This record gives sequence, structure tokens and C-alpha cells, in this order.
Amino acid sequence: MALEPNFLLSWVFLCIAATISSTLFFLRKKTHKFTSKKLQQKKNKKLPPGEMGLPWIGETMEFYKAQKSNRVFEDFVNPRIIKHGNLFKTKIMGSPTIVVNGAEANRLILSNEFNLVVSSWPSSSVQLMGMNCIMAKQGEKHRVLRGIVANSLSYNGLESLVPQLCDTVRSHLDTEWGGKEEISLYRSAKALTFTVVFECLYGIKVELGMLEIFERVLEGVFAFPVEFPCSRFARAKKARLEIETFLVEKVREKRKEMEEEVRRPNTTLFSRLVEGLTKGEITEDEVVDNMVLLVFAAHDTTSYAMAMTFKMLAQHPTCRDTLIQEHNQIKANKREREYLTVEDVKKMKYSWQVVRETMRLSPPIFGSFRKAVADIDYGGFTIPKGWKILWTTYGTHYNPEIFHDPMSFNPSRFDQPIQAYTYLPFGGGPRLCAGHQLAKVSILVFLHLVVTSYDWSLVYPDETISMDPLPFPSLGMPIKISPKMAL
Repeated sequence: MALEPNFLLSWVFLCIAATISSTLFFLRKKTHKFTSKKLQQKKNKKLPPGEMGLPWIGETMEFYKAQKSNRVFEDFVNPRIIKHGNLFKTKIMGSPTIVVNGAEANRLILSNEFNLVVSSWPSSSVQLMGMNCIMAKQGEKHRVLRGIVANSLSYNGLESLVPQLCDTVRSHLDTEWGGKEEISLYRSAKALTFTVVFECLYGIKVELGMLEIFERVLEGVFAFPVEFPCSRFARAKKARLEIETFLVEKVREKRKEMEEEVRRPNTTLFSRLVEGLTKGEITEDEVVDNMVLLVFAAHDTTSYAMAMTFKMLAQHPTCRDTLIQEHNQIKANKREREYLTVEDVKKMKYSWQVVRETMRLSPPIFGSFRKAVADIDYGGFTIPKGWKILWTTYGTHYNPEIFHDPMSFNPSRFDQPIQAYTYLPFGGGPRLCAGHQLAKVSILVFLHLVVTSYDWSLVYPDETISMDPLPFPSLGMPIKISPKMAL
């Protein structure tokens, strides 16, 4: 017998209603159990003490204010250490964050990259440096890219680079310092380190205006990642596109050149990156993005360290005299304009102590962010999975239990070995800055050629340091210079 349409429709609706009701009952019961379990788990976790600040923005404004005046430790980190201890929670840039301080905390976070934590940079930084740069890579891809970069920039890899580095520094001093009585040391150091990266590592001639384009990109690295017209991020993205167009052309030219000259040795970092491209180990985007990143990594931080080293020497005449004596001894064993060698650089032991002490007091980076990929139990507290973690150089650099009288300038403190994970101007663990040896050699070669050729003095001994987004002398650190008389 056929069912009437109205009866059939009612029966269908009844079945649907019954299904929905039973499903909702089941889900409600399951959700209730899940919520109870989740609440219990949350109850069992003991978060570090601290304050989360205002809704969404948290304590971002306090953090930015301290960063702008280069007082992240003094105005943001240290007051919270005093109040809450070496481990405290906060909220920065919309993310719940645990700030860690101390050698053991640094070791835990930095040595467990890829296991407990992963690198976590703001969206604006990743977009401008490039989605395929080494700082955004994890696991095997990070290992491959780091291998290419680290091998090229190792101490042994730099041996053949030192003569070229000497030529570059001399040329810079001849053209930018020659005949002048006053120069901006910081601006000069920035122009020099930019040239070193492009001409010594990439074999690419620096063109007029290139430095200014790269600096526009840097201005947007920590900006709000929305492309409003004329905003910092919009200007930075536009500059990034110009750089990308330029570098893609150079990469393709280099690839064609290498494929046509098979026997030519690949000695520069650029040629080794392109070699990885031809072998299918990395992509063109990875070559370009890592070239962009390495310009910033080897350029801005090194130029700041150079400038601050000269500031410290000017303020501590005894240290300056000891350093100059070391360089005069090296020069006495060289012919006029003879190149320095790696062995000469190794003799600059006191000079490197001066640079290390400068970077302890004025680190080029204040720290960096990670993200927990698992719950981390440390110090009786839990750092929840998904939370950001901020480690800082200041947490150990300024600690009197690690460095006696930490705010005094004392290069001799590096006569003795330093405890691991306490001195971190280049970071640590698997993400230790791959260019730290390049920075060392560049600074020491620059020091040698300046202090053996010029006398200098600071125009503004009390010049303040600002940060935007990296630290810099607010007035460009002008110095008075005069050539030394030949002996």
C-alpha cells in the first residue's frame, strides 16, 4: 500500500529530529566530559607568575616603549624579574608569552630547537625576509640551508676572503674617510658592511641607492603587517619587491655562468647557493630569500658592534692604548699595504676581548622569540604548548652572579672561559648565527686598518642609543678623525 505524502513527510521529519536529538545529546555529554578533562588538565598546569595586561594587546605598549629607548631590560624585563622571578608570563603582540632568564633556561630553549620549540617571528618579519629564508625553515630544510651558509662562512671558509676584505675596507677608508675631519662612524660602518656582504660574499657590485632600499625593508620588519598606503609595512613590501627583482636576475645570470663554466671553483657564498640550486637541493626562492636575510644578519648587527667598540675604546683610554699596541705589533711585521692573514687575525686576542665585552654590554640583538610545540615543565612551572617564549641576552649579560660588576667595561673578564649559554650576542643552539665568524673577522680587520691609520675622538661622548627595530646610535656616532703620521 502506498503511503500518503503528508504521512511520509511527517515520518521523515520525525526521523531527522530523532537523529539530531540523539546526536546533540551524545555531543553534549562528550563535550561535557572533554571540557571537564580540559579544565582538570589546565588546573594541573601551574603557569609562571606575571600579568597579562590589557585584553588582546596585553603589555605590548610597555614592551615597545622600552624597546624604542633601548631599555628592554631596564624598563621591561628587570622590573618583572624583581617582582615575579626569572620566569614570568606576559602578553606581547597578541600572544601569551613566557619570558625566560638564566643560563639553564637559555640552554633548555635554545638547545631544544625543533624538539620542544620552533623559531617564531612576527608575520611582518617573515614576509619581508622571505617565507623561504633559513629563519623560517624547520628540520631538514633548515639543516640543508644552514650547511651551505655555515660552510661558506666558517673560519676556514673565510681564509681566502681576508685579502678581499682588506681591499674592501681600504677602499672604503680611502673614499669615505680620506681628506675628512669628521665622519658618521655608524653610517660609515653600515655602508662598509653592506659592501662586504655584496662584493665579498656575493661578488655583486653595489649600485647607487641599494643600501637605502634595503634599509626601507628593515624599517618594516616589526611593523603591523597591514599594507595601508604609505605605511611602514607597505613601503617595506615595495622595497622588498625591488630587491627580489634585482636578485632573481643576478641568480639566473650566475646559474647560466656556472653551467657554462663547469670547471670554475665555487668559492663564494653566492656561488655555493646557486650550486645548491643547480643540484636541486634548494629552490630559486630559497636562494633569493636567504640572500636577503644574510644582508640584514651580517650587515646591521655587525655595523652596530663596530660603532659601539670604538665608543667603548674612546671612553676607556687604557683599553684603547693596549689594543693599539697589539695592532702596531702586527703591523710592524707586515710590508706596506700587505694583506692581513687569518693568522694575523688570530693574534688579535685582546682586540677580540674588547669586542666581546662591547657586545656583552651592548648586544646587537636583545633576544628572540620561540614557540612551544609541547608543554614544557621548567622550574616548577609549565610553559603551555602554543605559547611564545622570549629569551634575552640581558638576562645573563647583566647578571652579577655570572659577570662580576656587570655594568663595568672589563675586557679581561674574557681571559677565562665563559659558562655556556651565558654569553649570547649571536644566539645559541641549532640557530646560532651562521655568520658569527664573518662578523668577527670583519670587525677585527676594520679595527686594525683604522687604529693603525687614524686617531679619532667622539663628538658626542654621551650619545644615546635608540632602537628601531635594531639598536643604533641616535646621532649616527660622529667622530673627529686625523691621519696618523707615518713612522
